[in-house]
Amino acid sequence: MAPDAVMTRIGQVVMLHHAGDREEARHRFLDLWAEIGEIGHPLHRCTLAHYLADTQDEPADELAWDLRALTAAEELTDDRLAESEGAPAIRALYPSLHLNLAADYVKLGRSEAARTHLRRARTAARALAEDSYGDGVRAAISRLELRLGEGDAFGDWGSPGQRR
Repeated sequence: MAPDAVMTRIGQVVMLHHAGDREEARHRFLDLWAEIGEIGHPLHRCTLAHYLADTQDEPADELAWDLRALTAAEELTDDRLAESEGAPAIRALYPSLHLNLAADYVKLGRSEAARTHLRRARTAARALAEDSYGDGVRAAISRLELRLGEGDAFGDWGSPGQRR
């Protein structure tokens, strides 16, 4: 299957999930996972596991898929990133990947692990563009920091909309 076809199929299932059919999305994501599996292209595995985590009912299952997503992202070396059209997407996913892991650990009552991934999310978020995606991820990081008693609402990013 061509790489674009896989990402297109993932995107279609994401739209299904966002439309509210979580269970059907989970089943379709699992079918895709069965096709690409543990040896599929890391970009596909990362993206698929990242979204599949959001369809899980149990926090431990969500954590397992988020860990798979991070592992796949880490497999993309600089050489492989240069070959992949999805390189910028993977770099932009790192803050979200760590943020999701932090949230998973909060749900599981593992605050130290949550704080570790929250710090990693904040560090990775410095590379995000000043756009709606970047602003949204930074805001989500700040909200979780406040929830965990870490830092202040704007941390070292300055006020909303201010360039860093």
